[in-house]
Amino acid sequence: MSDGGTPRAGGPEHGDARKAAEGLTYLSGFGNEHSSEAVPGALPEGRNSPQRAPLGLYAEQLSGTAFTEPRAHNRRSWLYRIRPSAAHPAFTRTGNGALRTAPFTETVPDPNRLRWEPMPEPPRGTDFLAGLWTLGGNGDVTQRTGMAVHLYHADTSMERVFSDADGELLIVPERGGLLLRTEFGLLHAEPGHVALVPRGVRFRVELLDATARGYVCENYGAPFRLPDLGPIGANGLANPRDFHAPVAAYEDVEGPVEVVNKYCGNLWTATYDHSPLDVVAWHGNHVPYVYDLRRFNVIGTISYDHPDPSIFTVLTSPSDTPGLAGVDFVVFAPRWLVGEDTFRPPYFHRNVMSEYMGLVEGAYDAKTAGKGGFVPGGGSLHNMMSAHGPDRETFDRASAAELRPQKVDDGLAFMFETRWPVTLTGQAAGADHLQPRYDDVWRGLERHFRPGP
Repeated sequence: MSDGGTPRAGGPEHGDARKAAEGLTYLSGFGNEHSSEAVPGALPEGRNSPQRAPLGLYAEQLSGTAFTEPRAHNRRSWLYRIRPSAAHPAFTRTGNGALRTAPFTETVPDPNRLRWEPMPEPPRGTDFLAGLWTLGGNGDVTQRTGMAVHLYHADTSMERVFSDADGELLIVPERGGLLLRTEFGLLHAEPGHVALVPRGVRFRVELLDATARGYVCENYGAPFRLPDLGPIGANGLANPRDFHAPVAAYEDVEGPVEVVNKYCGNLWTATYDHSPLDVVAWHGNHVPYVYDLRRFNVIGTISYDHPDPSIFTVLTSPSDTPGLAGVDFVVFAPRWLVGEDTFRPPYFHRNVMSEYMGLVEGAYDAKTAGKGGFVPGGGSLHNMMSAHGPDRETFDRASAAELRPQKVDDGLAFMFETRWPVTLTGQAAGADHLQPRYDDVWRGLERHFRPGP
C-alpha cells in the first residue's frame, strides 16, 4: 500500500489519522519471521541481497542485535526501500527539551516513596517527541544497560520522523489514540494497548484525538521478549499470537522531511530530501508491534495467598544474571480474586527490584483513588528496598471484607520493574505535580498486636 503525498502544514488532521487507523490488518505472532510487501514482487525470492533488487529498490539489513547472538535471540530485518538509509546529509545537534538519558546524575538516588499527579496539559503545538518528559532511570546508555521512564503529552501530530538508537520504546497510551507510521507500516494504539518501536526504527506519531498522554519505557538493554513460563506450562500470560506487527506500507514523498535521531542521550537532526518511511517490502523479526493488554491471560491463586507480581509479567528484558531482569513490564489486568483466608490486595513488602507504577484507567486495588490519590496518568516510584504496600484505607477494608469471589475489572495498572534504583531527573524531583505528602497514606496503620492467648 502506498501512502504518498506531501505532509500538510500543521500536521495531519485527527480525522485523517483516525481514518487511516480504521481497518488496519496485521501480521500475528511475537518474534516471528514475518514478511510483507506493499507491491507484489517487491520481495526478492531465494536471497536477501540480489545483484539487482526487485522494482529498482535498495536492499538493506537493520540489525537489532549483534550478528553472532544465539539464533533464538537474534533480531534483524531486511528492508527493500526506495532510497537506502545512507542517503542523507550530516546530522547536527538540536535541543533535548525535557528528554534525559542515563547515566542520571542530576540527583542522588532517593529511598523515599514518591508519587506524581498526571502531567499538566501541554503547550499548544506540542508533538509526541517534544512532549517526552523524563522522570528518571538507571544504567548507562553507552553501555546498552538500564532503562528510563518517560511520560508524554501532546496535542499535535508529528510531521517530523524520529528514531532512537539508544533503545527500544515501549509506549503505554493513557489518554488519546495514536497512529504510528513506521518504516514497516502502520500501527494503531489506544489506551489499553502497548506499542513497541525497536531500537533504530524510524517512525512518526499522529494523534487520533485532540490530545494524547501516556507513559514510555526506554529499554537500553536486551530487547524485550516473552518471559519463560516454567511450571505454568506451554500456555498463559501474554499469548504470542496476540502481538500484531504491521503490514508493509510506504511513503513515496519528495521534499524536505526533518529526521530526528536520539543518539547517546542527545537529539540530532537532519533534513532529508525524501521521506525515510519508504520501505516497500520487508522480512525479519526486528519489527514494531502492538498488543492489547486486555488479552493478557492472568494466572493467579485458586487456593490461598496473593501471588508475587512477577506472575503478571508481559515482557522481560533479561540481564547477564539468570532470572534478574534489566526491566520487566508487568500488567495488573482484569482478574478474579478467590483466595481463601487471604489478604487479597498486594501485600506489604520490600523489594530488591525498583518499581515504577502507572495507571491507565480506573483504580488500583492497593491504592485509594480520587483527588490526591493514585489516578490515571499519575505514577508512583518505590525504589529498591523502599517499604510499601496497601494504604491504610485499603488495608482496613480488605482485612474486614467478606471473602466471596470478586471480579477486579474496574482498572488497568502496570509496572516497569528494574534491577537498579531509578534516579530522578531534576525536573521530576522538583515537579509541581509531585505529591508532597505521599507517606501519609500509611499513617494511621494501628498496632493490633495482642501477646498471649
